[in-house]
Amino acid sequence: MMNWNAICTVYFKELKDSLRDKRTLITTIVIPTLVIPTLMFGAGFVMTKVISKAKNETSSMMILGGEASPKLVEAFKSNEDFRVIETTEDFKDKISNKEIRVAVDIPAGFDATLAAGEVPDVTIYHYQGEMKSSMGRGQVSGFLVDYRADLVEVAFKERGLPLSLAKPFVVVSENVAPPEKVGGNAIGGLVPYIIVLLCFTGAMYPAMDLTAGEKERGTMETLLCSPLDRVNIVMGKFLMTFTASVATMILSLTTLGISAMVAAKVLAGSVAGGGVGGMGAVLIDPMGLVGVFAMILPVAVLFSAVLLTVSLFAKSFKEAQSYVSPGMIIIIVPAVLGMLPGIDLNLSTVFVPILNLSLVCKEMLSGVWNWEYIALIFASSGVYAAIALWLCVKMFNREDVIFRA
Repeated sequence: MMNWNAICTVYFKELKDSLRDKRTLITTIVIPTLVIPTLMFGAGFVMTKVISKAKNETSSMMILGGEASPKLVEAFKSNEDFRVIETTEDFKDKISNKEIRVAVDIPAGFDATLAAGEVPDVTIYHYQGEMKSSMGRGQVSGFLVDYRADLVEVAFKERGLPLSLAKPFVVVSENVAPPEKVGGNAIGGLVPYIIVLLCFTGAMYPAMDLTAGEKERGTMETLLCSPLDRVNIVMGKFLMTFTASVATMILSLTTLGISAMVAAKVLAGSVAGGGVGGMGAVLIDPMGLVGVFAMILPVAVLFSAVLLTVSLFAKSFKEAQSYVSPGMIIIIVPAVLGMLPGIDLNLSTVFVPILNLSLVCKEMLSGVWNWEYIALIFASSGVYAAIALWLCVKMFNREDVIFRA
């Protein structure tokens, strides 16, 4: 029989023990508030510096052929974005070994072919997937497009033709979506992914410590000998695990949000005219964040109950880790699927755990509220959580599980 006074007694006892445990404080408070933001923004800062340095470097390149095209060769050599080095036969090996970024093959008789009205091929050799080589390929390609446009302009002027024949119209793109929808689509899939991951990791250590950890320390038997019903003990431990899960998520998102705002202000102040590369701040619907927190609660209940149940089968903390760790893959896969294009919220995905949460949170952060789907997802998540909690209580009442040899 559930007794809330007894449940609160167990809960506050476990909470007090957890707050005294340095490992719990590290996993629940220190890592979310300090380590994760430092790693994310530290890695982002380093990545930005590396990419910026690579962009500012001149692209080393070789020119193959070009003896009959002195103007094009001279245009490459006089361009400050390129560093033309001596041509060798092993240019492909040099590109593969990252000694040069690209090589440009100018066919023989290039100028004569153009004068005859034919269309020659200029080949750019590059290392696909390698960042610097890709940058060099983009620079060379852009340069050749501009060079081709100049040739067209000269040819039209010589023939007395208007340039509008080569460019009869201009394509202009204009965004019609509000900033909240733009931001929601940009990071809407990432936010629920991070939240799901934090909820799971936040509940992992407390769940293992309150079950397998107590078995290993020999304190589980003492607790079971108390005059409390098993259901009250289970609920107290569950509430402690649920508290750790939600606290980890809230602390992580708070520190990440603050860090993101500070980083945005610093970057905006360091670039003339504000913003970075012409990009404005990413906005999301504030009410969407409230909706995300509401939708995550039954999932946090599900994670806490499942982790307690699984950890209960272990005889030691180390064994519990081996049982629980594969669960990370199980929750990551559907969360990642929710970020992929083409996978939308519909009746075929609304009952799939984690995936439905990822999809609906992405829509809410964009300001789209499909109340029918939201109600179905919340209800189904609540049912899954109730089943997991019922199973957890049932396993606590089995002596062969509690005292498994």
